[in-house]
Amino acid sequence: MSSILTNASALVALQTLKSISGGLEKTQNMISTGLEIGSAKDNSAIWGISKVMESDVAGFKAVSDSLSLGESTVAVALAGSEQIVDILNEMKEKVVAATGGNVDHTKITADVDELKAQITSIIQASQFNGSNLLNSAGNAGITVLSSLDRDASGSVTAASITVASVDFEANLDLTTVDVSSATAADGSLDDIEALIQAAVDGTAALGASASRIEDQNEFVTKVMDAMKVGISALVDTDMEEASAKLQALQTQQQLGIQALSIANQAPQTILSLFQ
Repeated sequence: MSSILTNASALVALQTLKSISGGLEKTQNMISTGLEIGSAKDNSAIWGISKVMESDVAGFKAVSDSLSLGESTVAVALAGSEQIVDILNEMKEKVVAATGGNVDHTKITADVDELKAQITSIIQASQFNGSNLLNSAGNAGITVLSSLDRDASGSVTAASITVASVDFEANLDLTTVDVSSATAADGSLDDIEALIQAAVDGTAALGASASRIEDQNEFVTKVMDAMKVGISALVDTDMEEASAKLQALQTQQQLGIQALSIANQAPQTILSLFQ
């Protein structure tokens, strides 16, 4: 039935056009923002999951920063301890030489004292960000945030790596090395060997900690990258699909406008009946 009061065809065409325009606006927004799920109203479940994952990424970024700081602190201490091992080996040569009776013990003593001073200087200088793992004075070691663990219930706990100070300041008693005479030097052979062993053990411990922190930091970085890829898969716009959808909606919009125009001409057809 035709009516001059209600144009049913025009109403249907108008509703269709509104629906198309809404889809077109949403698709254009997806393309401009790059997000298919930009807010909770788009898909509350996916949006919620993505936000939890984004929070975890931010947490792991803090973990990575902590690991990098710890890695640098241990690296400085490791460089210092390796240098100390080399100096102690050099000192051992002086001690062995001093066991002979036909050497200048005064000169060798001066050389050894210089090496002792160098070791002390390295111990004091091997600090990073206020932490010195070669000198435990006021610093028994460092605790490095290493991971965030989320259980099935959603509870998050922090894990850490503890690096103890090797405390060369206390463990390397350089005063035991005496080369003032052949007899004193001979008695210092065991002492210098003990010092070298203590330095080697401390350096090995620092090296193991450095390797562990480096490996953990690499793992955390990979976890963050994987989570970012996962978030992208959940909320990012598939540009190829969105582009094809945009073209289809633009075509539908043009057809909808034409359909509405045709529907709006229907009342004129009724008027022609009375001519």
